[in-house]
Formats: sequence, structure tokens, C-alpha cells
Amino acid sequence: MNYLVIEGYKDAAEKFSRESGVQPGIDLPSIQDRMSIRNAIQSGDVEGAIEKVNDLDPEILDTNPKLYFHLQQQRLIELIKKGTIAEAIEFAQEELAPRGEENPEFLEELEKTMALLAFEEAGASPLAYLVDHAQRQKTASELNSAILTAQCQEKDPKLPSLLKMLVWAQNQLEEKAVFPKISNFVTADREMPVA
Repeated sequence: MNYLVIEGYKDAAEKFSRESGVQPGIDLPSIQDRMSIRNAIQSGDVEGAIEKVNDLDPEILDTNPKLYFHLQQQRLIELIKKGTIAEAIEFAQEELAPRGEENPEFLEELEKTMALLAFEEAGASPLAYLVDHAQRQKTASELNSAILTAQCQEKDPKLPSLLKMLVWAQNQLEEKAVFPKISNFVTADREMPVA
């Protein structure tokens, strides 16, 4: 349930809750709000995402300057990707430069983002990772974690950690005993021990 709620699989969480009798521990409709915000970021609509976050809980961005900077940085990246260079420069000067002066870490990130303007094709530059979809995903995940934290929810799913512990336990046990080992975690296929 934890994984489904954190990652935003509302329908699956509802179905799992009905079938297993496990309560989600969160208002399931709030998942839809988070996913709407995440989808806005992933589609490049950073302004829309910021509005939705402020509608949900204005304190999230007020109390997290690093997150707000990353959202504004993503907005700058979207302007650069669209080729609206003059607008991108103006936005960087008005919104991001003052934050960069306050924080050296922000300044370094801003400089990298602005360096995209030096390349005719940003996707072929050494900084191509900034215009890749993975950058949007990173920003969306950071925002999702902040929203979950503000809602007093866990921000990291337990499932990946449990799977890592299972692999470790199997490796430890394999040295000491014969047992049916899970060979494929996707299908839960087991490898029967050879006698």
C-alpha cells in the first residue's frame, strides 16, 4: 500500500485497500492532487504546477527555498527548450539571479542552466541532461516528496528497500542452507534447490 500511495497509483491503492482490507492511512483523493501537480511538471507546465501547489498548501514553497529554486530552474529550462531566449534571459535575471546571489549552490546550478544558451542544440550539449525528460522527473519527484512531507506522510516507498533486503538475505542464507530462492522478482518465480 505504501508504494502505491507514495507513487500516486490511486486506483490501484483503492483496489488493494478493498481487496486486502488494509487502510491506506491517507485520504486517497489527495493522491489525485499530487499526481495532477506531478503531471504538470512532467509535461513542462511548471507555472501550472506552482499554482496547484500554492492552492494545495502555500507553505510548501515558502518554507523550501531549494525546491522553489529547482521549480524556477525547471521553468527556465522549459523556456530555453522552447527557444524563447529573450524571455529566458529576462526570467533568469528577474527570478533566479537574486536567489543565486544569496546561495552559491543556486548560482552554480543557474550558471549551468544558462550555459545551455551557448549551444545551438541544447540536447547535443554536455549539459543535455538538463533538457532531458529525466530532469523533469527529478523535479517532479522532489516536489512530490515535499508535498508528502507537508502532509505528514512518508516520502520514500518501503518496497525498494524491502526488495534489497530480500536479495541480501537470500545471499546470506544461500551460504548456509538449501532453500527455494526467488529468481525473478517481477514474476516471483522460484528456483528450486538441487538435491
